[in-house]
Amino acid sequence: MTITHIFFDLDGTLVDSSEGIHNGFVQTFERLGLPVPSDKKIRTFMGPPLEVTFKEEISEEDAAQAVKIYREYYETKGQFEAHLYDGIKEVLQELKQNPNKKIYITTSKNEPVAQKMCQHLGLTAYFDGIYGSTPAALHKADVLQRAITENQSPKDSSVIVGDTKYDMIGGKTVGIKTLAVTWGFGTNDTLLAENPDLVAHNTQELWDILK
Repeated sequence: MTITHIFFDLDGTLVDSSEGIHNGFVQTFERLGLPVPSDKKIRTFMGPPLEVTFKEEISEEDAAQAVKIYREYYETKGQFEAHLYDGIKEVLQELKQNPNKKIYITTSKNEPVAQKMCQHLGLTAYFDGIYGSTPAALHKADVLQRAITENQSPKDSSVIVGDTKYDMIGGKTVGIKTLAVTWGFGTNDTLLAENPDLVAHNTQELWDILK
């Protein structure tokens, strides 16, 4: 299979942002005067859109306020509590040098925040586009579809690279190949239960597949 268009998830795939995300959820529950969930429970919040997580965990009227509190924390502090996974920069550098590859970020993270985080981590120059969630397109499939449409990406040579079941479901929904990476936030059971087309357990395996 020839891969020409690569759509990377951000959190848990390229970037270990778990500390900032965890702290953001703790702050939000504390400020709303609600019991703070366990570390294990908070781990499950990493992947889906914020709006979806909060609506499932707290009342619908508090959910909008929770998103606001979380974003305030994340924009001022949380996004800077992140670092690239080992080996990722090298993979991106190699891909960028290949004129036959186009690489994008497609994340459920709020789009302006995703762009700011990439700028902070020195990632922006590697990508042909950075796409995140917007009020009109929250879910991974929506974000992917927008990126595919805007770039006229051929679906038969496109792949999503991600660490959670939401990435795999999003890829299948829009009809592109799925590549699961096992070092991120998703549990490997739920990730591999989606039957991804390809699996990478480390960045060397990722490079071997994508090159």
